[in-house]
Amino acid sequence: MDHRPVRKKNRLENYDYSQPGYYFVTVCTEDRKLLLGTVTKSDAAHSSEVILSHAGVVTAEAIQAMSNVYQNVTVEKYVIMPNHFHMILSFHESEQPLPDLSRVVQQTKRRVSKILGMSIWQSHYFDRVIRGEADYRAVWEYIDNNPTKWSLDKYYNEG
Repeated sequence: MDHRPVRKKNRLENYDYSQPGYYFVTVCTEDRKLLLGTVTKSDAAHSSEVILSHAGVVTAEAIQAMSNVYQNVTVEKYVIMPNHFHMILSFHESEQPLPDLSRVVQQTKRRVSKILGMSIWQSHYFDRVIRGEADYRAVWEYIDNNPTKWSLDKYYNEG
């Protein structure tokens, strides 16, 4: 008998995650370990920044390389936090078939794991289809403010 908690489905039923559009993705480290960096207060009033660890730098490089791997996928915005990262991905119309969102995310996680020599990620990730300009702007602002609001973040973990 399986005693694991039943997870809420986070994907839209019957939705094609390889169609053009914008997607908000969150990927967490295993057990939300603080492996990707630390958040420090900066000189600017009420502002913080993330100082990336080696694993955080490798993750940033993998995210930035995504558009080279998938010509029809653009990383619009991202932030790497101590135990997770958020990004907005744009899937563009193309003559070539678009990859599925899960393939793009899994390939990025594999790339980081290969360079680090071990997996640091939870097996799943969270995604949301961005619907409209107002939703896009809200997600963009959330990503921008994530370091400053780290202690209030639902993924916050003091270690």
